Amino acid sequence: MLKEGDQAPDFSLPATHGENVSLADYRGKKNVVLYFYPKDNTPGCTAESCDFRDRKDQFADLDTVILGVSLDDLKSHEKFIQKYELPFLLLSDTEAEVSQAYGVYKEKNMFGKKKWGIERSTFIIDKEGKLVKVYRKVKVDGHVEEALTYIKENLEG
Repeated sequence: MLKEGDQAPDFSLPATHGENVSLADYRGKKNVVLYFYPKDNTPGCTAESCDFRDRKDQFADLDTVILGVSLDDLKSHEKFIQKYELPFLLLSDTEAEVSQAYGVYKEKNMFGKKKWGIERSTFIIDKEGKLVKVYRKVKVDGHVEEALTYIKENLEG
């Protein structure tokens, strides 16, 4: 299980701008907020994504990019971005490889049915590629503000 202080696993995933995005793309340049969420266009995921959208400039002022990851395909991501005017990239982890590497792909019990999916989690990664903060089993209310405050207090701009 990944923990704070570990090197963040590198990855390369298709992103909504039509190219693959790797964590290494930001090394030495930007801090990264990597947030994993269960599904596009569901209430909690929409609220969380819109919170990140509404604070994007504050993260940018702290030299931090936001990347969202779910198991949805790019077509679903594109609709989600258009519907809510999300100003950051969403990455498509359809094979759950990155979700597994970060330990967020879990068996969940929904209404008595067990199925595998993403447990809402956020990882703050510094410019050197180190995990500096890990949030697991995220509750949406107040989460984005908490992550922003952590970056303000702990990472250089």
